[in-house]
Amino acid sequence: MPHIAVLLAAVSEDQGPGNTLRVVLLVSLVGAALLGWFLLRGYRNDDNND
Repeated sequence: MPHIAVLLAAVSEDQGPGNTLRVVLLVSLVGAALLGWFLLRGYRNDDNND
């Protein structure tokens, strides 16, 4: 995954807090989306169990 390498490179360079905050925000948004998807999977109707 080249995207992870780019994010880690942006964090590791001494560029101030701006890029680090962008990376943290991006990772938190992706994590929230994945968590929401995972939790909402359980509300799907399974007609086989009824």
